[in-house]
Amino acid sequence: MDALKEIVDYGILGILFFMSFLTITYSIERVLFYKKIILKDYKTKNEIEVALTNNLSAISMIGSNAPYVGLLGTVIGIMVVFYDMGINSSLETSVVVVGLSLALKATALGLVVAIPSMMVYSAFLRKTDILMGKWEDEVNQTI
Repeated sequence: MDALKEIVDYGILGILFFMSFLTITYSIERVLFYKKIILKDYKTKNEIEVALTNNLSAISMIGSNAPYVGLLGTVIGIMVVFYDMGINSSLETSVVVVGLSLALKATALGLVVAIPSMMVYSAFLRKTDILMGKWEDEVNQTI
């Protein structure tokens, strides 16, 4: 069971930190791209749509899956607490409460990763819609 404790502490939390790193990296890339985009460089709607939505699916996947990764860590942590309770055959509330609170940290971190990721994803979708509208206006003016 000590291996499961290590999985929660290093594996699950490491995955969640990596997911948050990816979200931050992709978000910075998108902000920089949106600032320097020249709409006239794109000839077709598909071409500009692909450019505007690049990396947004990754941010969305991270935002939607981070709570599940956190929940997996919590389930494993609770399994460890119950196993330790069974092995020690004692019911000290302080040990149980500390173990459960440590197990729940994975769910909390999963939500901390997911909520901002989905907020950023929604903001980027809105920015994409605005830029698509501007591109369509430019195309219609030249016709």
